[in-house]
Parts: sequence; C-alpha cells; structure tokens
Amino acid sequence: MNSLSGQKTIGKQVQEATVYSVLISISFSHLLNDMLQSLIPSIYPLLKDSFSLSFAQVGLIQLTFQLTASILQPLVGAYTDKHPQPLSLAIGMGFTLAGLIFISFANSFGAILLSVALIGSGSSVFHPESSKIAFLASGGRRGMAQSLFQVGGNAGTAIGPLLAALVIVKYGRNYTASFGIAALLAMVILFYVGRWARPRLLELKRKKTKGDVMDYHPGLSKRDVHLSVAILLVLIFSKFFYLSSISSYYTFFLIDKFGVSIKTSQIFLFIYLASAALGTYFGGPLGDKFGRKYVIWFSILGVAPFTLILPYVSLFWTAVLSVIIGFILSSAFPAILVYAQELMPGKIGMISGLFFGLAFGMGGLGSALLGLLADATSIDFVYHVCAFLPLIGLVTWKLPDLRKV
Repeated sequence: MNSLSGQKTIGKQVQEATVYSVLISISFSHLLNDMLQSLIPSIYPLLKDSFSLSFAQVGLIQLTFQLTASILQPLVGAYTDKHPQPLSLAIGMGFTLAGLIFISFANSFGAILLSVALIGSGSSVFHPESSKIAFLASGGRRGMAQSLFQVGGNAGTAIGPLLAALVIVKYGRNYTASFGIAALLAMVILFYVGRWARPRLLELKRKKTKGDVMDYHPGLSKRDVHLSVAILLVLIFSKFFYLSSISSYYTFFLIDKFGVSIKTSQIFLFIYLASAALGTYFGGPLGDKFGRKYVIWFSILGVAPFTLILPYVSLFWTAVLSVIIGFILSSAFPAILVYAQELMPGKIGMISGLFFGLAFGMGGLGSALLGLLADATSIDFVYHVCAFLPLIGLVTWKLPDLRKV
C-alpha cells in the first residue's frame, strides 16, 4: 500500500462530518474533570500548613495523585480498544466525586493520599476513552478535535486554582466537597456522550477485526513506528517534567522569591495556566496545516530561551515569561498525541492512555524529585536546573514527516 492510499485508509476510520456537539460536550467534560483535579495542587499550601508537611511530603502527595492518574491509563486504553466501555466515563467521574468528598474531611496524611488516589483513578478512566471519542467525532480534522478536547482540560486546569483561591483558601478545605456539583454535572454529560459513542466504537472494533484499520502507519516499518513513539515519549518527559516545576511549585517559588501572598500566587498561576490553554488551542490546527513534526519542534525547543531566562528576572517579567512559556510549550501536546495516534491508528485508546498517562506520570515523578531537591537546596535552585530541560527537544529532528511517507 502506497503512502497516499495509506493516509486515505487512516482518514476513513472516522465519519466524514465533524460532530461539534460531541466535541464541545467532551471538551466541557474535560474542563470539569481537569478543573477538579487542579484543585489538588492549588490547596498544597493549605495542606502543608495544616499538617506541617515537608516539601518531600507535598511531592509524595503529587506523586500518588499523578501515578494513579497515569499507570492505569494505558491499561484502560488497551482494554477499551478491545472491549469498548463508553459508559465508563460517567463511572470514572464518580471516583473523582468520592475523592473530593474524602479530601474535604481528611484528618491524616494517609487519608490525603487515599483521596488524591481516588481522584487520580477517575482521571485514568476518563482520558483514554474520551480522547478516542474526540478522534471519532473529528471528521478527519484530528488536530483540531484534539486541541478542542485538550483546551477544555487546560481551561479547567487554569480555572481550578482561581476557584481554589476564591473559595477554598478563603473559606477552608471543607469547601472542596462543594465542587462535587461539577462532578455530578460531568457524569450526566458523559452518560449521553457515551450513548452517542457506543455504536461508533463497536463499528471501529469491527473494522479493526476485518483488517480495515491497521495497527501501524502503512508508510513506515514497525521499527520506525516504535522509534518514533520512543522519541515522542522522550519529548513528553522533557515537557511535563518541566511543567511539574510550575504546576506544583510555582506558587512556592513566587512566595519564596518575591514574598507574595498565597492568594496572589494563585492568581499568577491562573495567568500561566490560561496561557497554556490558549497554546493548546492553536497547537492542533497548526499541526493539521503545517505538519505536526514542525509544531512539535518549535513548541519544545523554541521555549528553551525563555526557560533559561526565567530564574533571573523580576516578578513582572516572571509573569510575562511564564505566559510565553505556557503558550509555546503547551502547543506541543495535541500535535504529539495526534502524531502518535497516526503512527498506530488501530490502537487509539492505548496510545491516548499511554501519552496522557506518561504526561501525568512524568509530572508526578518530577514533582516528587523536585520536592526532594527543593528540601535539599531551594525552590530557586530547582528553577535553575529545570531551565535546561527543553533542550532535550533536539531529538525531534529524528521524527519522520508523516505527510511525506
């Protein structure tokens, strides 16, 4: 099969028309899901003060949270590739609801770990199947669909800290449970999305059984596909290990270096996360137009000059650079994910789970290791070290241009 016919085969795996109602629903559900998850890092300063935690213990909370939101994802994705479970999305959100209630009334470090594990497990169920549904509803515009899906998540991640500052920081940790209303709303939406997706997921499974959908890109050898996936995973490491320094410790960095209040630091975090959401929105469509390899190359490596400067500037320029970093770096993930899905079109759920899972896992591992480093040195030193991580993006040159194979 030549390259052109191979691309046509991949393109015909989904229906011709883009189903915007489904994409908007799944994106809004992603917003609610990630908004609820982002409440956890946002209340770390409260938890640290209430339970007299060290930075290493804060890192362990984040590690537990993100490992439960990562290790299960490829397994869930691989299972649902073989046995579609669209209604599991609503069930997974139920785990998140339980975690929110538990963390509101946790009275020990162990109870906190259990709470974040429940919320992380809900994420593991949500991401692989919902990303696959976005693929099915894309009508072939896969970059746009993934950007729309992911921008919902990034917007939720940005809104979470702001709501935490306005509600939880102001009124107390017990008010975390009030956000369970958002989880209930998401469960209702996901139930109806699951009903739409069920026949289409079954049809995708039937096509794969017949051989109409291939496991590997037809223009590449299995070895080239595996090498390309490995490179993408390295890029995910550099991206999310760096991002963990901001998502978990940005508020501490601002408080320690500039003496701002907890509430002010949350607002700065919101500004950064909002810029990341905007970058995600543009990353997918730009990949559709110019090629995903070039978007990946620019978004990973192009951010390096700004990360290298960040530890040396004033509070104002810290805010400005964090916006630039968030925008450029976040444009990579939609392109990376769709590129990986095109490399292995018969394993969309497994690939989605692997990359979402690794993203969470690298963030969790980075958070734990950076917490240890911060305890041994300082938060400021952590930002000096992490500034060099985007240079790993040089490996992008080894990726093939899928438009030409």
